[in-house]
Amino acid sequence: MPALRGVLTSLILGLNTLIVALSLVVPSLVKLLVPLAPVRRVADRVLAGLASGWVAVNNAWIAAVAPQARWDVQGLDGLDPRGWYLVTSNHQTWVDILVLQRVFHGRIPFLKFFLKRELIWVPVIGLAWWALDFPFMSRGKGKAALQKDLATARLACEKFRHVPTSVMNFVEGTRATPAKIAADKSPYRHLLRPKVGGLSVALATMGEQFQALLDVTVVYPRGTPSFWDLLCGRLDTVVVRVQAHAIPAELVGLEQATGRAHVVRLGRWTEQLWTAKDQLIDDLLRAG
Repeated sequence: MPALRGVLTSLILGLNTLIVALSLVVPSLVKLLVPLAPVRRVADRVLAGLASGWVAVNNAWIAAVAPQARWDVQGLDGLDPRGWYLVTSNHQTWVDILVLQRVFHGRIPFLKFFLKRELIWVPVIGLAWWALDFPFMSRGKGKAALQKDLATARLACEKFRHVPTSVMNFVEGTRATPAKIAADKSPYRHLLRPKVGGLSVALATMGEQFQALLDVTVVYPRGTPSFWDLLCGRLDTVVVRVQAHAIPAELVGLEQATGRAHVVRLGRWTEQLWTAKDQLIDDLLRAG
């Protein structure tokens, strides 16, 4: 029975993604071909509505397939669905992405990720990411690569100045597992070392516009579910804590982004957040 549910929900997710991705094409082409601000604003609203509909359908099948799941969510009061936010979270499983979309649906704008440039070629989903103006970054090493990413991000973020936007960044860079944490020689019990490159680019290009950094902590007290577990309805307790932090003024601005001192300041600030997050995860796990 769980396997059958998994197959059915996989089909629903795939069909939902295909329909929405194809629906994004027309308004995206209109926005691309008609360089008039009023037309683009209308197209952006249509695109945002389609993306929101995709999340709503996913939320519906998650609720239907896992009615027993207990959602313990705190920290959503005062958020603005028409605001601008920088969002970061710990990352353990692909389930995190759907959890974050469910938690923030209707409370902040649709989450947009900085993605590796190669992902634009992913069938169907790459088209959707392009249509929704997700920034595609080269993510190479060195100053030249950073300058290229800053230019790409600046171009993308120009589109966000008049469109409420939430920029999502998993600062660990990958899903944290006990093996990866050990290999990373991480000073944290539950987290990988934070990588601040994505945050630096976001703060350099949109920092003055962000109302806050939303620091999200996601915990699965009964064990981290796989994506197949979610599809099969084997989702137990999900604990989410959202903390809004003011972004220090010295971390904002293009002139800061490539300087060594800026990287050090941003690293120290992020490490403070990560130390508090590691302790919070410990407390939530002990509480069960």
